[in-house]
Amino acid sequence: MKSTQELLTEIARLIRDIETNYPEVYQYLDENPITIPNMEHPKVDRKELEDYLESLKQLISKH
Repeated sequence: MKSTQELLTEIARLIRDIETNYPEVYQYLDENPITIPNMEHPKVDRKELEDYLESLKQLISKH
C-alpha cells in the first residue's frame, strides 16, 4: 500500500506527463467549481487520492 506522500508524488508526476505528452487530454483536468469542496480544510484521505490517481490513468487510457 502506498503512502499518502507516494500517492501525491505519483499524481504530480502523472499530471506533468499528461501536460507534456497528452495536451489533448490536459484540457479535461480543469477544476469544475461544483466538485471543489466549500470547506476551508477538506479532509482528503488515501482512498480519495487513490481514486483520483486511477481516474487520471483511465483518462490517459481512453485517449
